[in-house]
Amino acid sequence: MSEKTEKLFDQFPGVSMEEWRAKVVADLKGADFDKKLVWRTNEGFNVQPMYRAEDIADLKTTDSLPGEFPYVRGIRTTNDWLTRQEIIECEPEAANAVAVEVLTKGVTSLGFKVEDPSEATLATLMKGIDLSTVEINFTCCPRKALDLAAALVKYIKANGVEKTFRGSIDYNPLRRSLRHGKEADVPAIVETAKALLAEVSEVPGLKVLAVDSDMLSNSGAFIYQELGYALAWGADWLTLLTDAGLSVDEVAARVKFNMGVSSNYFMELAKFRAARMLWAQIVAQYKPASLECAKMHVHASTSRFNQTIYDAHVNLLRSQTETMSAALAGVDSITTTPFDVPYQKPDAFSERIARNQQFLLKEESHLDKVIDPAGGSYYVETLTVSLANEAWKLFLATEKEGGFFALVSEGKVQKAVNDSCVKRHTEVARRKEILLGTNQYPNINETAAGKIANSNCSCHCGCGEEEKSDKALCGKRAASDFEELRLATEAAAKRPKVFMLTIGNLAMRLARAQFSTNFFGCAGYEIIDNLGFDTVEQGVDAALAQGADVVVLCSSDDEYATLAPEAFKYLDGRAEFVVAGNPACTEELQAAGIKDFVHVRCNVLETLRDFNARLLNK
Repeated sequence: MSEKTEKLFDQFPGVSMEEWRAKVVADLKGADFDKKLVWRTNEGFNVQPMYRAEDIADLKTTDSLPGEFPYVRGIRTTNDWLTRQEIIECEPEAANAVAVEVLTKGVTSLGFKVEDPSEATLATLMKGIDLSTVEINFTCCPRKALDLAAALVKYIKANGVEKTFRGSIDYNPLRRSLRHGKEADVPAIVETAKALLAEVSEVPGLKVLAVDSDMLSNSGAFIYQELGYALAWGADWLTLLTDAGLSVDEVAARVKFNMGVSSNYFMELAKFRAARMLWAQIVAQYKPASLECAKMHVHASTSRFNQTIYDAHVNLLRSQTETMSAALAGVDSITTTPFDVPYQKPDAFSERIARNQQFLLKEESHLDKVIDPAGGSYYVETLTVSLANEAWKLFLATEKEGGFFALVSEGKVQKAVNDSCVKRHTEVARRKEILLGTNQYPNINETAAGKIANSNCSCHCGCGEEEKSDKALCGKRAASDFEELRLATEAAAKRPKVFMLTIGNLAMRLARAQFSTNFFGCAGYEIIDNLGFDTVEQGVDAALAQGADVVVLCSSDDEYATLAPEAFKYLDGRAEFVVAGNPACTEELQAAGIKDFVHVRCNVLETLRDFNARLLNK
């Protein structure tokens, strides 16, 4: 900093946090600072409206550089992450053709699902692919993982790329336990894992011990839960296999974290930074010969939990911010989930758009040229430490109860995640968590039933036909309840009509008509809006003339005391009657027989379910 610059800054006196807060409190004009501006997260801590240098002055997370232990700022000194595409074709020849094609379009990492892990299958899948430059990842049923490893290592050695190969086999023996509530056979898991590590010992870049916390994220887990359980899952791999006689260096080096990314932009960015820091400290406690094995290798996949069938192109906006969170956080590779996954097998268009979402961040935004740009941010550094603290509490609690594998077998992990899922569904139902186009600002004329295709079990192992127990993850997308409503409306013999009876105060009637349009549009009803009426009789007559099933009175609170009883009496049960708002005279209106009110405190989902029950059965 030059002398001239220093003198310029000297002209501005420092402003303390107390002075800032006093100014904000004055501008709030009596409103409570904490209630108005402090955000309570699902992760169990408060987020302040502003942060300053003193907030991070004592944090140790700011002391390291990228590539330095404890790796909070990344395990590399570059940020050129791998762009991964999942190849969803079932037949090896078709999968290979797609893989070879997408490698010409910028993809640097491939994901394959393998049903038959034979040498012939691998030779077909890998034909024309340079194994020394492309990361290769495989998913198969856990019981076939050892056969796949043997065939893959043989193929790698035959091609002379043992030292340069990068990739993974997703050995996740807890998949059935998490998805279907089946008890895990831990001794058998340990024996298979030991055999896997022995099988791949000559290929150092092949990771085989999976931590698939994206399963938890896609089932509605809160961010701290995904992180805390992921750490406990990884720690169980270390404990079980070091107890079985292996060194922590060889075990930790084979662990691959597959994590989800939700739309909570800064929190997700902080999650990956906290994850690397905590994992490094966990591995260090096992006294490895080198801290190199304490580096956390993370693949990030954008969320499926918040994807929607209606207004599906909004999924592109969600996955774009999610991809950006992961990229700025310095993960190793990213899968951007195609926008049409909720209702069909992704097509060539949606897969191309998904690839281009990452290329946009690289080629146009140059995010791959900057390492840990969030480092030193007062806000993100505070989030990183706060989230790490909450995840660490969950990690310790899990360890105290016997570890992740034990809790999964008992169904306790699934119950905790399912409880979070229920809470998030309730937040969506009350519009405290917004899904644009689904529970807020829906495209009321869109239909979706015709585009929904059936999907089969993705791993082709027959597990999709297994019954779920009460120990299984729920896995319902956040939008599923609202989509059920709209699909029922589409299937009905007659689409309900909702008529906005706008009268009185111009500003209030317009605002409440807009609110009610969004409200009832979430169920896919036909909305009939109006410029306004001079009398309630005119409005009711117009509504009945257009065959309205629901008449929504839109006016001001003061006018409802007289207008609502008049309109209700004149309508005389010929359609459902609704008051838009929660006026002070609500009790008086209820005494007059009016029972339906829509306002911001309503549970939108339950209210619309009630209307569906009344209207669709007529």
